[in-house]
Amino acid sequence: MARTRAYRHGELIDEDFPVDRVSDYVADPSCLVWVDLCAPDHAELDRLGDELQLHSLALEDAGKEGQRPKLDRYETHLFVTAYEAQLDAGSGRLTTHEVDAFVTRQALVTVRSTEGFDMDAVVRRWDESADLAKFGVAFLVHGLLDHVVDSHFLAVQILDDEIEDLEDLLFDEHPRDVEVQRRSFTLRKNLVLLRRAVVPMREVVNSLLRRDLDIVAPDLVPFYQDVYDHVLRATEWTESLRDLVSTILETNVTIQGNRLNGIMKKVTSWAAIIAVPTAITGYYGQNIPYPGYGQASGFWGSSTVIGVMSVGLYITLRRRGWL
Repeated sequence: MARTRAYRHGELIDEDFPVDRVSDYVADPSCLVWVDLCAPDHAELDRLGDELQLHSLALEDAGKEGQRPKLDRYETHLFVTAYEAQLDAGSGRLTTHEVDAFVTRQALVTVRSTEGFDMDAVVRRWDESADLAKFGVAFLVHGLLDHVVDSHFLAVQILDDEIEDLEDLLFDEHPRDVEVQRRSFTLRKNLVLLRRAVVPMREVVNSLLRRDLDIVAPDLVPFYQDVYDHVLRATEWTESLRDLVSTILETNVTIQGNRLNGIMKKVTSWAAIIAVPTAITGYYGQNIPYPGYGQASGFWGSSTVIGVMSVGLYITLRRRGWL
């Protein structure tokens, strides 16, 4: 079921009215209309397109999922695609929800494929800044984009916290290499998905600020510039986190190599110590006479040599840090 709103002179005058009445409100130059469709079929889109004279290509894009974030310009309206990001801190899974928007002089039409996109949060933003409704459709577009960009910021912040936890895990006294690799892969996958939603938003917001579009009123320009600043910061933050995850993976490989070198030093050292008694007993085990042959002094002499040489070799390797 479609959600609708109508404003006149910046005041909310009607809500949840039938879509068929949209053209009646649009006919009044002092009115502003919002229509939200969730999972509409082609018939609903076509009917709305006839009401607002929407381009067939834009309607086709709205009916298909997987569009990249963009702003298309048509003769009578703009078509905007954006993605809200939601990150589950428990499972670490990032999901994005697409929203398509038709922007005319007096109307904003949002199209969602699922209920995942939090449109209630957008409505709350509009209600919290109702004094800006007098500036027309740019007021509605600002609330929508501001919510989308804030969702990007929140997702990046959660990912940043997870990377800090991963850094602590990386230098844990008890190595957990498998967990580090698994979490690093998940983080990198989430950052790649988030980057696809964040980076193109620079062009979307920047295009809306162009004077030739004549969409954003001068009084709303600072609000859009604030959104644009947040987009840039989210983009830079996302890129830096991608580099940081790559650095963590490289550091983990280096740490594994260092640990392996330490293990090899210990194994080699103990092998050298064990080689001393092996060599001496092997020598004394030859079937030839040797000093102390057949006497108790031979046993004690060989045992003393083994003990002295083994202890001496252990002390030497210990001082060198191999043991």
